[in-house]
Amino acid sequence: MRKVQALLLLLLLPLLLLAQSPQNFRTKPFVFAHVTVIDATGAPAKPDMTVVIIGNRIAALGETGKVRVPKVAQIVDATGMYLIPGLWDMHVHTGYKETYLPLYIANGITGVRDMGGDLERPTGDESIRMELLMQWRRGIAQGDLIGPHIVVSGPHIDGPGWPTNLAVTTASEGRQGVITLKRRGVDFVKVYDKLPRDAYFAIADEARKQGLPFAGHVPRSVSALEASNAGQRSLEHLIGVPLECFAENETQLYRWLAEEGVPASEVNEALTEYRQCGALFSAFVRNATWHVPTLTILRRKAVMDDGPFVNDARLASLPAQERKVWGSYAEEMQRRTPERIAENKRRWLAQLQLIGRMHRAGVKFLAGTDAANPYVFPGFSLHDELLLFTRAGLTPMEALQAATRNPAEFLGLLKSHGTIAKGKVADLILLEANPLEDISNTRRIAAVVVGGKVLSRESLQRMLADAESAASRQ
Repeated sequence: MRKVQALLLLLLLPLLLLAQSPQNFRTKPFVFAHVTVIDATGAPAKPDMTVVIIGNRIAALGETGKVRVPKVAQIVDATGMYLIPGLWDMHVHTGYKETYLPLYIANGITGVRDMGGDLERPTGDESIRMELLMQWRRGIAQGDLIGPHIVVSGPHIDGPGWPTNLAVTTASEGRQGVITLKRRGVDFVKVYDKLPRDAYFAIADEARKQGLPFAGHVPRSVSALEASNAGQRSLEHLIGVPLECFAENETQLYRWLAEEGVPASEVNEALTEYRQCGALFSAFVRNATWHVPTLTILRRKAVMDDGPFVNDARLASLPAQERKVWGSYAEEMQRRTPERIAENKRRWLAQLQLIGRMHRAGVKFLAGTDAANPYVFPGFSLHDELLLFTRAGLTPMEALQAATRNPAEFLGLLKSHGTIAKGKVADLILLEANPLEDISNTRRIAAVVVGGKVLSRESLQRMLADAESAASRQ
């Protein structure tokens, strides 16, 4: 009987949720009853719970039958369903509003950390893109737009090269870059590859003085250990972590060195580097240095010859110009030699092992995808990222936390976001299946709650269709 009720609920839920306009959900209480709550604290799933939402907050939470439900509330029987916090993608490059914002929300992403760079309409050294993100953020906060919370870095601070970066060559220019970005209202400073050594440490010092976090790549001029000790809050893409640390043990390292033809004179140096990896990971833990490995984009290099990338149905959500750029990248990758392909596959497996090794050492991770680099799909690819975390050795709960609780902790928002609890912001996803049994079930979205609005599956599918329509016009 309960299975029949659950099936009826799946069929009726879109109608129930659309019975009133999303705007009315701001004032009228909304209730999920008989739902299993996965609060992302690490606690076991809590079955048969009732969650009361008033405005954009969780007003009450408890066992069904023991929670006072407002008389005017709209109640959905969520028997057989699972409620998790909204997801965060902690490394994105947001493109067009009409495509990216709905792709985020339709995939349950209620928060993003925009890492700037590659600005589509540059005007000299900087771009209007940051201003657009700020404008969209205000619209989302005011309820005029449906979209995720957006944390903004603005242009990268880097050495000369990219016209849309904030280029610096000296320590004083690095300090001025931090001050400039602070005045422009950024949430954090992003550092990049080509920074001179003295400029990097000046940026670290000035960011501390200005009360701004800094994050990003580990520049070539410093080591990952130096970046961690300097206070860099997050390191992206595993940049700066020595290749030797990718090995699980010395036997594996010896095999790699032999495969790569490393001269015997260099073997001892590599072994010394490997033996220092534990101290490096300990420094990451001691300094509270987070890592955003962007496994989706790391994996891409290894499997471009295996998967049907150029025929992926998700490409329809992207503008023609982006599809063209992505197609060129695919053609380039498919021209690789067999030796290069094999090398990339070995490196990918080593990167997975590295994540597992760091995780066991207590290093903290954030889920980020690097969307929208080629074949890293805005919104969609975060679910790929969570699956890859489990393949690296994290449990489904730990992978889920990398996109929920951990981002809230990292951003200093844990009192209001990241887990499901009374009084917290009601950024929520209703799922049809248990993500703790299979993390891929985060894709099975029945509804999303964001900004005081409850969006049913039907509404989310319409958002995806609108995104495709907008993409076809761009």
